[in-house]
Formats: sequence, C-alpha cells, structure tokens
Amino acid sequence: MVTNKVTYEFNRESRLLTPGHFQSVFKKPIRFGSSHFTILVTPSNLPDDSCKNNRLGLAIAKKRVKLAVQRNRIKRIIRESFRLNQHELPPIDMVVMVKSGIDQLDNKEINQQLSKIWRKINQRHKS
Repeated sequence: MVTNKVTYEFNRESRLLTPGHFQSVFKKPIRFGSSHFTILVTPSNLPDDSCKNNRLGLAIAKKRVKLAVQRNRIKRIIRESFRLNQHELPPIDMVVMVKSGIDQLDNKEINQQLSKIWRKINQRHKS
C-alpha cells in the first residue's frame, strides 16, 4: 500500500537556482503582496513526474535591508514558512522580494504576513 506522505523538506529541487529560472518568473508574473512583501508567481514548468511541484527564489536587496544579519534572518524565516506550507500550494514557481522596513518586524509578524500571502495564492489558484 502506497500512501502520499507529505514531506517537509527544502532541498535543491525546491529552489530556483539559475538566472533562467528567475527570468521565467519575472517575465509574466502574477503579483501577490502585503505591506512588506511582493511575491511574483508563475505556474511551474517542471515535468509532472518531478517530485517537487513548487519552487522558491529569494531576492532580498541590500538596498532594502542593509545588515547581512537581518537579510539572513528574513531569508531563514521565508524558507521555513515555505517549507511548512509548500504542500498546500499549487504547482508554482515564485520569487519573494521584500520592501523597506521589514527588518523592523519581529519573526512572528513576518510569519503572519507570509501565511496570509500563502492563503491568497491558494484562493486565487482554486478559482
């Protein structure tokens, strides 16, 4: 008996790696946002037999978040939120960009904004 086990891993196949991957998202994105995030989404162009259906790319500009410590903290929070919610998302590629002032938020507020955006993405793709 084979069961569809949900894996909560964030491995190489879960990431946008090459400039070409990022360019495919930047060409014709659907935009989702909040006061501190802009997420660009396109349908995934991976073959169906691929084990991962959605991929994440991060574009955290030094202009928006000055300190490397803060940029790395924000990246960790985004990756973790994606890792825990990726099985609920439709097959998409996405690039997460941040707006100025995000480094003033604490981890809980960042997670709340991300979970709202994940819900928006799900609702948009269901309809």
